[in-house]
Amino acid sequence: MFRAAAIIASLAGVAAFAPAGRVASSSALKMGFESELGAQPPLGFWDPLGLLKEADQARFDRLRYVEVKHGRIAMLAILGHLVTSAGVRLPGDIAFGVPFADMKTGLAAFDTVPDAGLLQLVFFIGIIEVGFGYRQADIEAAQLAASGWDEATIAKKSAIELNNGRAAQMGILALMVHEKLNNDPYVINSLLGAPVPFN
Repeated sequence: MFRAAAIIASLAGVAAFAPAGRVASSSALKMGFESELGAQPPLGFWDPLGLLKEADQARFDRLRYVEVKHGRIAMLAILGHLVTSAGVRLPGDIAFGVPFADMKTGLAAFDTVPDAGLLQLVFFIGIIEVGFGYRQADIEAAQLAASGWDEATIAKKSAIELNNGRAAQMGILALMVHEKLNNDPYVINSLLGAPVPFN
C-alpha cells in the first residue's frame, strides 16, 4: 500500500514538471512592442516578469528610459572599477586629510570613505542628476546633430548602447558578488592564470 501511494505521489510530482500544452501567448502581440529597439536576436522581445503585459506606449517609454539610464550608470561603474583596480586615483583629498590614494577599490571603498566624503559624492551626483534631467533633451539633440549620423545609424548606435548597458549591468553585478564572496571580483582572470591584485 505504501509503495502504491509513493508511486502515485511520485507521478503526481513529476506531472508538475511535464511540459504543458503549448498555448500561444497573445500578450506580446497585443502589446506591440516586439518590433521596438532592443528586441533583437536571440531573445527577441523578452518580458519574463510581464511588466509590459497591460502597458501602453508611455509605460514602455518610461521603462526604456530607466533601462538606458541604468545601463549608462553601469557602464561608468565598470569603467570606474577597472580604472581604480589598476591603481589610478584622483589627486587631492576626498575629505579633509583623507587622500584619494588611501581609498580601497570596489565596495570596500565604502568602508574607507569618511562620512563627509560620502556626503560630497551624494551631493555631486545629485547636482549632475538634476542638471542633466533639466537639459537632457537639449544635450542629446545637440550630440545627435553634431554626429551627422542618419536615422539608420542612430538606430544602430542606440541598439548598441542598449545592449552594452544590459551587459554592463550584469557585469557590475558579477563584480560586486564576487568581491563579496571571496574578494576576487576578477575571478575569470584568476581561473585563466592571470590574477588581478585587488585591495
